[in-house]
Amino acid sequence: MAQAIEAGASIIIVGGAIIKAERVAEAARTIKRAMKERKAIPTGLYKKYGEAEVREAFLKVSTPNLADAMQKRGPMKGIVPRIRHGTKMVGRALTVKTADGDWAKPVEAIDRAGPGDVIVVDAGGGTTAVWGELASHSCQVKGVTGVVIDGAARDIDTILEINFPCFSRHVVPHAGEPKGHGEIGSEIECGGQRVRTGDWVVGDESGVVVVPQEEAVEMANRALDVLERENRLREEIKRGGTLSSVLELEKWEKVG
Repeated sequence: MAQAIEAGASIIIVGGAIIKAERVAEAARTIKRAMKERKAIPTGLYKKYGEAEVREAFLKVSTPNLADAMQKRGPMKGIVPRIRHGTKMVGRALTVKTADGDWAKPVEAIDRAGPGDVIVVDAGGGTTAVWGELASHSCQVKGVTGVVIDGAARDIDTILEINFPCFSRHVVPHAGEPKGHGEIGSEIECGGQRVRTGDWVVGDESGVVVVPQEEAVEMANRALDVLERENRLREEIKRGGTLSSVLELEKWEKVG
C-alpha cells in the first residue's frame, strides 16, 4: 500500500480484510493513518495460500468452514469421528476398495502410504471390522495421518489411547479374514462422496470432508474466508448483537 501511495495513487482498494476485522471502524482508521504516513501495515486476514501451503491452510479451518466453502459438496455422510477432543486430520488420500470384513487390502495400503497420507477405505458400509489398533499403530510409525472407513473399525479404546485419527461408519468387536479382494489406488465412494488417490481429506470432531485435488487451493482459501467472516460475526455477538441482527436475517426471509 505504501508503494502505491509513493507511486502517486489517490484511490486504493483495500479488499476483504477490512470487513473481516474484529473492529471494522478501527481497522479503517488504521488504514487511513497508514496511507497518510505512507507506511505498510501487516495483516494476517485473508492471506492468499498457494499450492505449497494447502495443508497449512486446511489445518487452520474446521470441516464446517470447509463444507460451507464447498457449498455442502464435500462432507461424507454417516462417517463418525473416533478421535480425541481437539484432534485434526489433514492429508492426501490413498484409496482402498475392499469387501466387508476383508482387511487384507487396507493393511497392504499401509506399505504404500507415505507420511502425511490418509488411508480411505470403501468397505461397502459393512459391519465386520477391516481396521483395528495394530493397523493404526503401524500407520503411526510410518507417519500416516489417519484413516477413514466406510465400514467398521474395532479396538477404538486403544486407537484413542494412541491418538491415531480414525473415522468409521461402525464400531464392532469382531474382525473378518484377510481374503485379498479389492484394490488400492482406484476411485472409490466413501460416505457418499467420490474419492480419488491424491484428493485432500480433512477430518475433525464434526466429521470428514473430501476436496478434489484440482480444487484444493481454491477451497482452502474460500474456507479461510468463511472462518474470518465467522470470527467477525462472533465479535459482534460478544458486543451485544444477536445472531439474527448480525446476519441481517430479515433480508433473507421470504415474504409471502
